[in-house]
Amino acid sequence: VVGVYLNPPARAVVFSFDEKTQCQALDRTQPSLPMKAGRAGTMTHDYKRNGTVDLFAAMNIATGQVLTHCQKGHAGADVLRFFKQIDAAVPRGLGVHVILDNLSAHSTPEITKWLAHKDRRRWHLHFTPTSSSWLNLVERWFKELTEKRLLRGRFTSVAELSAAITDWAGHWNSDPKPFIWKATAEEIIAKVRRGREVLNQINSQTDH
Repeated sequence: VVGVYLNPPARAVVFSFDEKTQCQALDRTQPSLPMKAGRAGTMTHDYKRNGTVDLFAAMNIATGQVLTHCQKGHAGADVLRFFKQIDAAVPRGLGVHVILDNLSAHSTPEITKWLAHKDRRRWHLHFTPTSSSWLNLVERWFKELTEKRLLRGRFTSVAELSAAITDWAGHWNSDPKPFIWKATAEEIIAKVRRGREVLNQINSQTDH
């Protein structure tokens, strides 16, 4: 996965893909007070739940542009539907490389059959190891979305939340900013090794 980030294949588009599941449409029970001179903005902690939606997102790691789709559910059929959206967005003649986690819904028989078709020979999936979502750059974009649009938002319905996400993604894509991966695989492995050594020392001291 790191190799794909540092040395992307030629004549191909590389996407970082994941789902942000159970995005909640929350409406505050009282209006928020805006920030003004001498007073910070305020927001009630009481809210009303108005349903949830699952967000599918695929970030082009070269340009920073993001393909999105909001829907209910994230089963294999839903993933395949979004894969088809990715496929339609990439010009013929270019390869499609997708970095994603190894969730079972990402490799169902239906998806495997679709990928095996001769028209999808340009597709290549790169699965991150278990519990390694930090390797997926689109998670950084989810953080931006959450902090800058969702966290303080008020949404009276799932439709309103979905529209807000779509609008924010459109704003992002008007001036996209790619996240640049810099760490090599060797540097990551060395850091993990040092962390494991420290953890072993702590466990050893605890045992005594």
